[in-house]
Amino acid sequence: MMEKKSARLRRARRSRAKMRDLRAVRLSVNRTPRHIYAQIISPKGDKVLATASTLDKSLRSGSTGNVEAATKVGELIAERAKAVGVSAVAFDRSGYRYHGRVKALAEAARVGGLEF
Repeated sequence: MMEKKSARLRRARRSRAKMRDLRAVRLSVNRTPRHIYAQIISPKGDKVLATASTLDKSLRSGSTGNVEAATKVGELIAERAKAVGVSAVAFDRSGYRYHGRVKALAEAARVGGLEF
């Protein structure tokens, strides 16, 4: 199991290094079996500009570990990013496959107005 996690973290480290070189604001995604989290992080990586997750009061009702919940989190993070003046981000999938909940969150954020 640790080999699987270390491979994911290696992939995440490689993509984050590229985003750091480009000085891009990034949309970082983390998922657990029960919840999904999204953060908009500044180019330096020192500040979180906006955040959304299935732990938010408006999203907590119902199932939180499925594609529908990830879609709602994507819409919410796009709304909050626009509120702080961010329109273009780099998508940091944290080494996860672009599949399922991660893909649903990304597509909902794009529909909500984020460009990446």
